[in-house]
Amino acid sequence: MRVLRSALVVARRDFTSIVLTPTFLLFLLAPLMMIGFAAIGGTGAGQLAQHAGASERIIAIVPSEQLRAFAAADTQLRRVSGPPRLVISAGQDTRIGALGRDPNVLAILTGSAERPRILERAPNSYAGRYLATLAETVARQGLARAADTHAASNARFETIASIGTARAAQSGLGYGAVFLLFLLSLLLGGQTVGMLAEEKGNKVIEIMAAAAPLEGVFLGKLIGMLGVALLFVTFWVCLIGGGLLFVHAQMPENVAGLFNLTPAIGWPWFIALATLYFLSAFLLLGSVFLGVGAQANTVREIQMLSLPITFFQVGMFSLASAAANAPGTIWASVAQWLPWSSPFAMAARGATDARIWPHIVALGWQAIWIAITIALSVRLFRAGVLRSGSGGGWSLPGRRRANNHP
Repeated sequence: MRVLRSALVVARRDFTSIVLTPTFLLFLLAPLMMIGFAAIGGTGAGQLAQHAGASERIIAIVPSEQLRAFAAADTQLRRVSGPPRLVISAGQDTRIGALGRDPNVLAILTGSAERPRILERAPNSYAGRYLATLAETVARQGLARAADTHAASNARFETIASIGTARAAQSGLGYGAVFLLFLLSLLLGGQTVGMLAEEKGNKVIEIMAAAAPLEGVFLGKLIGMLGVALLFVTFWVCLIGGGLLFVHAQMPENVAGLFNLTPAIGWPWFIALATLYFLSAFLLLGSVFLGVGAQANTVREIQMLSLPITFFQVGMFSLASAAANAPGTIWASVAQWLPWSSPFAMAARGATDARIWPHIVALGWQAIWIAITIALSVRLFRAGVLRSGSGGGWSLPGRRRANNHP
């Protein structure tokens, strides 16, 4: 209980000392500044590309009586772009139901070229129009009336309901979760090193170590930084979430439908699991930073010690990204079992896999490694703090023996 009380006191002290300062507002708004600078850079790059593209042109020198014909043909041809891959097969309409349930199928053409039936995922889509043009071309070729101005094909359009979400889109959602969790854990977990460096420099950590158990000091600092991280995440989730809801409400229905991306596990479970995985990743990384950071006596030494940890985390991010882009592979399994990449990889799995039990197992597995990491980091923290004090730390017993002799 003494360790727990000391941890809560240290956590409240660290939380208030960070949050109740003007510099925390700058830290809270740092992503907004990054987005602003990125937008300015992107605008400049876009204008440069636009000016470069405007200078490129093609030239046609034709007789004057053919100017309008060339202009009309150019306008018509510029509407055509590369269509999706076309699969042609012979058969009846019995496969339409199964094909319609595949979200990757954009449009289906059945029937003859003269009277085609076109089922499209979205009304008046490019895929449906391309199939209609294809049927018209085939019908004209079959009837040998290319010069006739009347339509040779009479297409009938129908809309099929969009069932499910494409696996590629879900994988993209999983990769976004991996990137966001990695960025937040690295950005917020690294703050513990800076706080520890400041307190070791002004000897505050030694006063705290003399007044409370070192285990309580360590846990208090970890809990305090976790509170700061949750406040930071809550602020940006509310800000971005409110903005997205407002933008979604102002969009037309045909445009707002593009944002109906749903993870396989569902949004409530996905958000809850992502939060738990963020806590797991932060506790793993923050405890390591505290334990390793306590071994250094200067800011330069802390930066040198934290650099290998950062490189290691980047490697785990790369492994988790590969798991998000290729679910079900051996790399995905490795990333989900390694404790340092497991929070990121399992968050990505929630976007493509609807099963719940793997997440329960993963959270239990990560809890074991969090306990092991905190136990080892507490030992490193104790050794580093005692060694930095003037009282001696490891050399204290020897000094006591020396003081017993005249």
